[in-house]
Amino acid sequence: MDWGQDGRAFRAQLVVPEQRQLYDYWLAKAGVSRMPCRADIIPGEIPRMLSGISLVEVKDTIGCSRVRLAGTRLREIYDREITGLTLNDLDWGDKRDYWLAAFERTIAEGLPTQGVVKGPRLHKEHMVQYWLRLPLRTAATDVGMVLCFDYFMSATDRLDDEVAAIA
Repeated sequence: MDWGQDGRAFRAQLVVPEQRQLYDYWLAKAGVSRMPCRADIIPGEIPRMLSGISLVEVKDTIGCSRVRLAGTRLREIYDREITGLTLNDLDWGDKRDYWLAAFERTIAEGLPTQGVVKGPRLHKEHMVQYWLRLPLRTAATDVGMVLCFDYFMSATDRLDDEVAAIA
């Protein structure tokens, strides 16, 4: 990925306005560091995005990483509360390897990742998920948590105009 000095190339790939807002917030909190600390993220400063926010605590085995906080929109998508579950506990159906690889990349590179996926989980094939994963450090330089933002919409209402404008 062409990270660039200030992340403009990455930001240009973000389709959903809230993704860009959260990414800008994350960059501002990072300051001169490569990534902000978990303590730098203040939920009250990003109230419009909280329903799609989750925080994942990183473990040595990616599947054992635990969801420490999950917004209400995620409960609707997963049809259950996911706070406290490990990544292995989540029902991703045939997209399990995709999601574990996305988390692994964010953690290994210590850089933001993003994407779009249709049918984020079993029985949600009618949905499109625009996702953003932002690393957070909990030690001096290590990624200890991942700040996640997930935006869901009906596949028939996709942001095609915005996607075309970015392409």
